[in-house]
Amino acid sequence: MGSVGDKKWGGCACNLWSSSSSSASVKLLLFMVSLIVVCGFVSVLGPLESNWVFLSSSSSSSTGAVTSMKNIHVNNKKEAISDDSVLNRSSTPPQTIEAIQVQLNGTKEGIYNFSVARLGIFPPMNESYDPVKSPDPLLKARRDHSNLDTLEAGLSRARAAIREAKRANQTQDPGFVPLGPMYRNANVFYRSYLEMEKQFKIYVYEEGEHPLFHNGPCKSIYSTEGNLIHGIEINNQFRTRDPEKAHVFFLPFSVAMLVRFVYVQNSHDFGPIKHTVTDYVNIISGKYPYWNRSLGADHFMLSCHDWGPEASRATPYLHKNSIRVLCNANTSEGFNPTKDVSFPEINLQTGSIDGFIGGPSPSHRPILAFFAGGLHGPIRPVLLEHWENKDEDIQVHKYLPKGVSYLDMMKKSKYCICPSGYEVASPRIVEAIYAGCVPVLISDFYVLPFSDVLNWKSFSVEVPVKDVPNLKKILMSIPTRQYIRMQRRVVQVRRHFEVHSPPKRFDVFHMVVHSVWLRRLNVRVRNNVHVL
Repeated sequence: MGSVGDKKWGGCACNLWSSSSSSASVKLLLFMVSLIVVCGFVSVLGPLESNWVFLSSSSSSSTGAVTSMKNIHVNNKKEAISDDSVLNRSSTPPQTIEAIQVQLNGTKEGIYNFSVARLGIFPPMNESYDPVKSPDPLLKARRDHSNLDTLEAGLSRARAAIREAKRANQTQDPGFVPLGPMYRNANVFYRSYLEMEKQFKIYVYEEGEHPLFHNGPCKSIYSTEGNLIHGIEINNQFRTRDPEKAHVFFLPFSVAMLVRFVYVQNSHDFGPIKHTVTDYVNIISGKYPYWNRSLGADHFMLSCHDWGPEASRATPYLHKNSIRVLCNANTSEGFNPTKDVSFPEINLQTGSIDGFIGGPSPSHRPILAFFAGGLHGPIRPVLLEHWENKDEDIQVHKYLPKGVSYLDMMKKSKYCICPSGYEVASPRIVEAIYAGCVPVLISDFYVLPFSDVLNWKSFSVEVPVKDVPNLKKILMSIPTRQYIRMQRRVVQVRRHFEVHSPPKRFDVFHMVVHSVWLRRLNVRVRNNVHVL
């Protein structure tokens, strides 16, 4: 006698073979036919290609974000986009509008790099099927596939319209039409902006509570962080409450608030901040399918705090794959202008731009160049060493004399010197633009805000750190007519940096959203589920 198990299966076998030979033959034939049908059914449902990359659930520190991702299918066929214009470009090489994929780079941590191709994501293949929880998995897969196809088809049409705009005439708009050398390609930017207005949708995860989530400073040097979080959440045009209609997903944590409430002062320990971000990503990736579907490539965070890049390193997919909207847009620290967005730093002490906008004409600006600020970072000591209180034309001060207005000095100056501090971003750039003062940019590794759209060289002056001793000579060598053209262009691009409540078309809120839109155009998410 066998075991209980042997009795169960052995009994079946004995019953089968103890029958007559004809009955056995019939049953054997039925069994073989059934087996052939099952094999055929599996072959239909199986993947059409065999180039699979397998993920280990212990391959990274953010295991909770990827536990349901058993495999990623990589389709090596390139997206048929060959736009060599100006979208998604930094101040250095131009980038094309391409669909990109997340690709394993072979490191033990399973961190992903980007390359030009399509991203195809398959659902888990070895999860148990529960007919109660999931009555029809094929129907759900078909529905998800259809939703994603609809979104990606709309983005594909947008890419085509943007490419066509290089050759087409400008569409007339009663509100505003970007024109002039301040734009790398005004037609392309304008078409892209209109496509964004027509279809772009953002889903905001509602998990998380104040003060760390859905909140941010609006009256400080980090004011753009709070203003953008607030602006996205109350916006009825771009925000959608239906995640199935979203092109991107917003992680609404504030790094400035994390530093204020989670970080232990003077501890130099980023652990509590990173743990909070990791926990949040694990929560939303466990509750929703969207993070796992793209490994975070269609998700974005924003931060104007210097520690934004460090917070994004809490999980490798957030750092390497997601769109990071950062004031600290430093390429030497991992900022990638192909997928990340440079966020303008705006110091709104009162929460409003009232009183900051405007200034006299070029002929009523007697000061050649102006700067006031303390020793902060490696560049300012060089500037102060060579120019502090040494020249009436180059007004450089560590501290302004009592009774002298900082804003008035900017409005009296032709050029406003904007050196980096310890980090690359400086609120002086936007302050100069507000005052109608031509910015003089002294910074290394800084990707300027909206540089995929704006031609900064047409309305600003870039001076390498090594040329600080020659600053006066450089500025004096600029012909008066060229300076007047630059100053007028500063006034024309100012609308793109203004903060309004509620936001206005083409203002800083819409320009940041447009920058995210451009990065989303660079990603194609595919839910490659083969169904009958």
